[in-house]
Amino acid sequence: QVQLVESGGGLVQAGGSLRLSCAASGSIFSINAMGWYRQAPGKQRELVATITSEGSTNYADSVKGRFTISRDNAKNTVYLQMNSLKPEDTAVYYCNAALRLYYSPNVRDSWGQGTQVTVSS
Repeated sequence: QVQLVESGGGLVQAGGSLRLSCAASGSIFSINAMGWYRQAPGKQRELVATITSEGSTNYADSVKGRFTISRDNAKNTVYLQMNSLKPEDTAVYYCNAALRLYYSPNVRDSWGQGTQVTVSS
């Protein structure tokens, strides 16, 4: 089985920074891509940033220039460095991994439990 655990959330003032981490563990054969999504109260979950195993990145327009996603393939860990945080960044941030298990050739999505990020004005 697969487990994704996020950490690094918290309360910061507008303009501050946080770094989120997500470590994947379990019967993982390979991870094609990892990413971060967020969901604010009353809103749908939205993509924040993704990164492939090759290092290609993609960002939501709302976070470009402020957030940086990176990964450590050896540790099956993805990071999200968040700078210049705004109150509208307040949300639960979820880690996602597109991965293959040892017993299946299919790529599946796995999700973490989420970590709360709150930005005060």
